Amino acid sequence: MRMFKLTGAAVALMSTTAMVHADGVEVLHWWTSGGEAAALNVLKSDLEGQGVGWTDMPVAGGGGSDAMTVLRARVTAGDPPTAVQMLGFAIQDWAAEGALADLNALAAEQGWDDVVPAALQNFSKHDGSWVSAPVNVHSTNWVWANTAIMEELGLAQPTSWDEFVAAMQAAQDAGYVALAHGGQAWQEATVFDSIAMGVGGPDFYQAAFVDLDPEALGGADMVEAFKRMETLRGFVDDNFSGRDWNLASAMVVNGEALFQIMGDWAKGEFVNAGQTAGKEFQCFRVPGSEGTVTFNSDQFAMFNVTDKDAMGAQVTMASSVMSPEFQVAFNTVKGSVPARTDISDAEFDACGKLGMAQLAEAAASGGLFGSMAHGHANPPAVQNAMYDVITAHFNGEYDAETAASEMVTAVELAQ
Repeated sequence: MRMFKLTGAAVALMSTTAMVHADGVEVLHWWTSGGEAAALNVLKSDLEGQGVGWTDMPVAGGGGSDAMTVLRARVTAGDPPTAVQMLGFAIQDWAAEGALADLNALAAEQGWDDVVPAALQNFSKHDGSWVSAPVNVHSTNWVWANTAIMEELGLAQPTSWDEFVAAMQAAQDAGYVALAHGGQAWQEATVFDSIAMGVGGPDFYQAAFVDLDPEALGGADMVEAFKRMETLRGFVDDNFSGRDWNLASAMVVNGEALFQIMGDWAKGEFVNAGQTAGKEFQCFRVPGSEGTVTFNSDQFAMFNVTDKDAMGAQVTMASSVMSPEFQVAFNTVKGSVPARTDISDAEFDACGKLGMAQLAEAAASGGLFGSMAHGHANPPAVQNAMYDVITAHFNGEYDAETAASEMVTAVELAQ
């Protein structure tokens, strides 16, 4: 199949009202857990209400790496999906290949430039052109806690690393799993992301994960971050290896575990289980990382297709994703916060309100950083190199000093 670029002029000819009879969209994504599926149904229902069909193409795997492998095969075969869930630098890579449709006309009509934070636009745009529609903002440096266990053990929300460790020790001593975790590279990187920010703060995070400064990558703060990971390794259960993230969340939901360090997509699992923020579960920032937010943003990139109905369905889908009504309906279920800055927090729960407020504060203070673990700090080759070192260390292959040294080498080779 010969692919061509959908120009802004072509998009402009396809009003969203004219496309309600389009055949539909084929959507490649990795939202397969209970909470994620519930959130995705919000988008499916919204599009079906406009006469746009949905062909589901789920590829399980919380980090999305398996989905990206499937995507590469589809594009290579000349048969790309019409829309793909995508993160960070991966969007930029596909745009640089000329594979993504141009959404500029729709973005201009709906004023996306005025309502999407600049930090997200860095990934939604390529060479000044909109190539994807951001669905949400997830922040990754969260702890999720079981309220009943905290009350049983007389624990307050920890505000320092030492208090955090003491709380986990109390839970372990009482026979609970202190830290629910799934032994997968992206999950270890998610935990490490937050721990590193808590150790060295914004300047260290910028130098190490964004600027890729060898001195920061191999320095004292990096060694301390790895030492803290060794401490956390002592609080996970023996069956952690290979566990999916949502099953780790279920351990906290079901009262088996005290804490989980995970992005706010985990909240969707608590909500899907009928629990309420501030009651059955609690949310707080990883101690030491308060005042900063490490984020990722799920976006839907629209791939170049030749079928005119498919093109129209893409425009309808992008328009729906960016509507304020959808942003509220989706994010209250997903656990994330809207990708637009003009939306009230009135319909969000306690964790949602906290997340929206802290995101705004971090953006204003310079404390908003794209997550290394989720493809928003550096390109995929570097990210994967960091994954390898972090997970090897977590599994006992390196001590902290060796891991920091290996991080320098791995990043150098990946660039």
